[in-house]
Amino acid sequence: MKIVKTTLPGVLVIEPRVFRDDRGFFLESFNRDRFEECGLPTEFRQDNHSHSVRGVLRGLHYQLRRPQGKLVSVIRGRVFDVAVDIRLGSPSFGRWFGTVLTDEEPRYLWIPPGFAHGFCTLSDVADFVYKCTDVYVGDDDRGVLWSDPSIGIEWPIANPMLSEKDQRMQPLAGARTDLPEYKS
Repeated sequence: MKIVKTTLPGVLVIEPRVFRDDRGFFLESFNRDRFEECGLPTEFRQDNHSHSVRGVLRGLHYQLRRPQGKLVSVIRGRVFDVAVDIRLGSPSFGRWFGTVLTDEEPRYLWIPPGFAHGFCTLSDVADFVYKCTDVYVGDDDRGVLWSDPSIGIEWPIANPMLSEKDQRMQPLAGARTDLPEYKS
C-alpha cells in the first residue's frame, strides 16, 4: 500500500497493491494492521454505497457535531472526487483537492473529519463506497454550495444533476455559524 500526500494536510490518496492476471484482479480493500502502520484510522462505524448516473453531483457535505472521516473509493465507473477544508482558522481554509477515482485503477481517498466532501459521476453509472468513522445523523448534516466561487472547484461537468438539498446549500464565505473549528 502506498500513501500519497495531497495539497491539503491530512487528505491522502491510498494506492493499494493490485494483483492482476487474465482472470481480473485482487486487492485488499482494508487491512487494519496496514492502516495502523501508516497512521490511518482503523475504527469505522458505518459503510455507505452510493449509485449514481452520469452527470450526478453529490455534495459538498459534512457533519458538524459528529464529524466523519471518510475512506472513499469507486467499485464501478468513474467519478471526480473532491475534499474542501472548511475548518475555521485552518491555514488551508477554503482550499480544495480533487482527483478521479475509477474501478480500472483502484485507489482510495482519505478525507479527515472537518472537511466537506463531494463527487460527480463521469461514467454512465458509478458505484461509490465509503467507510465512515462515525454514523450518519440526519439533523447534523451540513453542506456548502458545490459551485461556490470563493472555493473555485473545477468540476469536469457543466450542468450537473443535483438534489434539491444540494441546490439550496450556502457558500462558504459569510456569517456562517455551522463550520468546524481548526485544531492544530
